[in-house]
Amino acid sequence: MSAPISESPRSRLRDVVPSIFLGSWAPGPKNGITDVPGVRVHTQSIHSEDGSVNTGVTTIVPRDAWFNKACHAGVFRFNGSGEMTGTHWIEETGLLHSPIILTNSFAVGPAYTGIYQHALKHYTGEDGEVGWFLLPVVGETFDGYLNDLSVFAVTPEHIVKGLEEASTDAVKEGNSGGGTGMICQGFKGGTGTSSRVVPTAVEGRTYTVAALVQANYGRQHHLRIAGVPVGRIIADEIAKKAAKAGTDVPKNEADESKETKDGSIIIIIATDAPLHPTQLQRLAKRATVGLARVGGYGHNPSGDIFMAFSTGNEIPVQTVNSNVRKVDPFKLATHNIETVDDQTINALFEATADATEEAIYNTLCMAETMVGNRGHRIEALPLDKLKEIMDKYHYSG
Repeated sequence: MSAPISESPRSRLRDVVPSIFLGSWAPGPKNGITDVPGVRVHTQSIHSEDGSVNTGVTTIVPRDAWFNKACHAGVFRFNGSGEMTGTHWIEETGLLHSPIILTNSFAVGPAYTGIYQHALKHYTGEDGEVGWFLLPVVGETFDGYLNDLSVFAVTPEHIVKGLEEASTDAVKEGNSGGGTGMICQGFKGGTGTSSRVVPTAVEGRTYTVAALVQANYGRQHHLRIAGVPVGRIIADEIAKKAAKAGTDVPKNEADESKETKDGSIIIIIATDAPLHPTQLQRLAKRATVGLARVGGYGHNPSGDIFMAFSTGNEIPVQTVNSNVRKVDPFKLATHNIETVDDQTINALFEATADATEEAIYNTLCMAETMVGNRGHRIEALPLDKLKEIMDKYHYSG
């Protein structure tokens, strides 16, 4: 069975570089997406005995009552060489009433089916008739360098399991969930998360905004951490050592894997701040700021798709279908909702960018070296070297 090759203990960035500055807003207790009240997550990694399969599934449940009570949501496409199903409906209505599944490019179909299987089990009447409306949300990135996609290892049963077992525990990062076989900025990538807590005009009241990323994009020489050109520094040191020894510069297999397909990043932003769909589109756009700080450019073959949702309002859905008619679709009715004043939204914008940036750092710091399909080996970001570099820039405490 393929397993990460642990050469040193893995830690999140704040543990590696305790004095690092990552924005003005403090993280939540878990520094992750499950800091947002009601949001639940589950990750599954799938490996084969011969090491050729390294993939998985990340399940995000926006709220327990997601089927009947929608969240407001917004989507931003930074670069569209990728897939996130269900987004046409979100752009049409501003409503998310589906779990969010993140997985590999060849597993979109099984993930879609798995959401339906879960819904059939829990929301279909005794007669078995399907009268409700549901468009599953499934995002993907390509893990074909470390994972044998021809096996189709992800099944609908994995999705059902994730929906049944999703919890508010801290999210497992690095080689986990849908990010199990991903590659990021010259090193092993995967899953990462981070959160921020922002103040309100009401004393003692705060809101949380958080990012979860599935990072599978970029080149080593573009990697920056808190503004420090870490990727270039590491590459330059390797080149100098090779020159001194009179040997060829070792190839960066991660960068080589991106020569024909750069990869992608899916970013999910969650908040309990009561935002309407247009505000959530704006929030999703700010994820681009965090991505750019780390070194993402949105190259042509990269699928960089971001979604933001808010649990701050509950919007009834499934009120009209073949089995239910709680409202008359031809007689206007209203909802009372709470929304943030646009003039006061800046802290959320900043916090979204900062949480996205740190989520990618946590991906890189927690991911472990992996040998996968066809013996391909992708090295983890060396944390001892990272600490040494950041110390030179006066970031290590």
